[in-house]
Amino acid sequence: MAVEERGVGPGTDVLIRKVDGHLAALRAGLHGPELELAERLAGCLRELVRQTAQSSAADRGQVRAAVHFFVLRRESRGRLLSMRSLTAAQRVVNRVVLQLDRPDLLVEPRPGLLGGDRADLLV
Repeated sequence: MAVEERGVGPGTDVLIRKVDGHLAALRAGLHGPELELAERLAGCLRELVRQTAQSSAADRGQVRAAVHFFVLRRESRGRLLSMRSLTAAQRVVNRVVLQLDRPDLLVEPRPGLLGGDRADLLV
C-alpha cells in the first residue's frame, strides 16, 4: 500500500490539489512549449506550498495568491490559459519566488518561447 505524504499546514493539501487539478485540465488542451511552461509553473508552486507550510501568514498568503492566479486565470469565454496568460502567471510566480528569497525555484523561459527575455519575466 502506498503512503501519501500529507502537507503540514492546514491549506497545503488543498492548494496542491488545486494546482494538480488545473494542470490536468491544461494537459488536455496544451502541447509543446505551453504545456512545458505550465508543468514547470505547477512544479514550482507545489514546492513553494510545501516550503512555506510552516512560514509566516504573509509568506503563505503570497504563495496562495500565486496559486490562485495560476489556477483561476482564464481567457474570455472560459478558454483555458493561453500562452500569454501563462507568461503572466510566470511573472507572478517568479516575483513571489524572489520575495521569498528562493531564486533556485525561478521558472526560467525556454529559448524561443515568446522571445523569452528573463528580465521581462521578473518585472
